[in-house]
Amino acid sequence: MFPLMRGNADPSFAAHSSGFWMAFTAASGPVTLRLSGGGSGSDSFVDAQAWGPGASDAVAGVPRLLGADDDWSAFDEPAFHATLPRRVIEARRRNLALRLPSTGRVVDSLVPTILEQKVTTLEARRGYRYLMYRYGTPAPGKAPAGLLVPPTARQWLAIPSWEWHKAGVGPQRSATVMRALQSAVALERLAALDSVQAGARMQTIPGIGVWTAAEVVQRTHGCPDSISVGDYHLASYVGYALTGQKTDDAGMIELLEPWRGQRQRLVRMLYLSGFRKPTFGPRMTVQDHRHH
Repeated sequence: MFPLMRGNADPSFAAHSSGFWMAFTAASGPVTLRLSGGGSGSDSFVDAQAWGPGASDAVAGVPRLLGADDDWSAFDEPAFHATLPRRVIEARRRNLALRLPSTGRVVDSLVPTILEQKVTTLEARRGYRYLMYRYGTPAPGKAPAGLLVPPTARQWLAIPSWEWHKAGVGPQRSATVMRALQSAVALERLAALDSVQAGARMQTIPGIGVWTAAEVVQRTHGCPDSISVGDYHLASYVGYALTGQKTDDAGMIELLEPWRGQRQRLVRMLYLSGFRKPTFGPRMTVQDHRHH
């Protein structure tokens, strides 16, 4: 579930001894979903409970949410597996249960992704939390205190300009959110397409480019191949992990080409390998747009 959370303080997620909780709006309405595990080995299981108007839809979507449709057989095929870097092979050996989640909820993934365009993760998540606390709604039913359902498309569209400003969201990003959500119904239909088609159609909306589309389909479709070209850190991370040297987006694409079709899986394994790139060099400045 980690890729779905916008940081450990995301108000729509909560981890408790009772299970892993999330709140969102399903097709039939808002819902609180709790996932808890039990058993071990072949007898392990996930128990799903849900409350609210969207409960039935949420429970029906749990297998896909947990990656039941995420097929790693091509990645694990011996001839392909033998071509992988050593640290990826070792990470895969230690994480055989990993699956890429698929939410099918495009708006829920798109809005916070737009907020992360061209800014630091810190300020993007700070702004997202501000807007969640202002415009999110309490999770229905038996939910941990403070758990919030993210705004619907209609609720996002009703947020006045000065509140975006208070959240530290610049006019370019807020305008992109507003422009995209004018087509919210069409956006949600993209969940029924394959990830390539969905990403391409998303990019027909001004302000949504390759990076944003990739970040979304990684979450909504569990896409095994989409790469976040244009990310501030990813290209250099992949370069250092695979060659020991920094590279740019073009260099990253070239390095990952032998594993086309499985590139997102490979990147996930690199992160799980524990590799960290050197920390020297310039950092992106955190800007506070609220006082501009």
